[in-house]
Amino acid sequence: MSEPIYLDYNATTPLDPRVFEVMKEWYLGPPANSGSRTHIYGQRAKDAVEHARAQVAELVAAKPEEVIFTSGATESNNLAILGLAAHGEATGRKHIVSSSIEHMAVLEPLRYLAKKGFEIELAPVTTGGYVEPAAIRGMLRPDTLLVSVMHANNETGILQPVYEIAALVQGTGTLFHTDAAQTYGKEVPALRELPADLISISGHKIYGPQGIGALVVRRRDQLVKRPVQPLLFGGGQERGLRPGTLPVALAVGLGEAARLAELEWPARRSSAVAIREQLLCDLQAVDHYINGDPARCLPHVLNVSFPGIDSEAFLMATRDIIATSNGSACTTTSYKPSHVLVAMGLSDDQVESAIRISWGPSISRYPGNLLLTAIENISI
Repeated sequence: MSEPIYLDYNATTPLDPRVFEVMKEWYLGPPANSGSRTHIYGQRAKDAVEHARAQVAELVAAKPEEVIFTSGATESNNLAILGLAAHGEATGRKHIVSSSIEHMAVLEPLRYLAKKGFEIELAPVTTGGYVEPAAIRGMLRPDTLLVSVMHANNETGILQPVYEIAALVQGTGTLFHTDAAQTYGKEVPALRELPADLISISGHKIYGPQGIGALVVRRRDQLVKRPVQPLLFGGGQERGLRPGTLPVALAVGLGEAARLAELEWPARRSSAVAIREQLLCDLQAVDHYINGDPARCLPHVLNVSFPGIDSEAFLMATRDIIATSNGSACTTTSYKPSHVLVAMGLSDDQVESAIRISWGPSISRYPGNLLLTAIENISI
């Protein structure tokens, strides 16, 4: 029996063998601590890390010194949000605006700050799954510390109007953060042009290793001190924002994944679009709803509801042939109705029957026929 087709790329992508190859020497070679200044092994490690930092920065048109390595987008989101608390308290800016469809790695730090006396406002979304810039504009105040809106939703793939939202806060003293875990290395021109102060990224969403990511902390004015403060202490690495020994192999892997994404994103996008078009065509044979505005969706994602088919039952019935999901892989080990789809105002049936399908260029077989067969068998 063949392995099921993996269709959960929004949760994690396969590790690119080319990325693994550049990581191997740092796992199997001489000891490598980039903080060791007194010998050649430490210097080699430092050079490799700094080269990777430049590769990661290049993909978003940032400066290498603006890239702070972390364990992934969850840590980056926490550092971006919680790391601004002291600045907010010192300046009297204790109001934060975000959206109702953010990843829990944003919503939970915001809830923590709410307990500490910060005022949090979450903008609603349309039935198409995106935030209206006007909704954000109506929430902005002189004491707004931060606006945090994701670049693309992890469950629906719907792109948010981040450029318009970032423009709203330019020159106001309010900072703009975006969780770009789902778009880094994919929406390359858009991220390069985005005037965001803080950008969270993750390696395992772009065929890199798990356990590594970065927070891009842009410095619009070199004379102004970074407002982000560390959450941990004990070493001063990463310009004092993230202490601890850097995992050289993981950093090198993220750098290589970024380099490959810069070279290959147009071809990857074309492949994703072709699969999407065929899937949409094939799905016309069955009753379904596409959740979210198709015109705003990433090309490699579909969130689709099949009326009358419970998503949990679907996943169990199809687990031997296709690997899909019905929500965020980071939220919980037990199913709860998607806060994203609920925020979009979908009916209970649409929410309970929603499946996320996400793919990439490395899928070995076209999944449409298997998907349709599975739906038909469950419907009988």
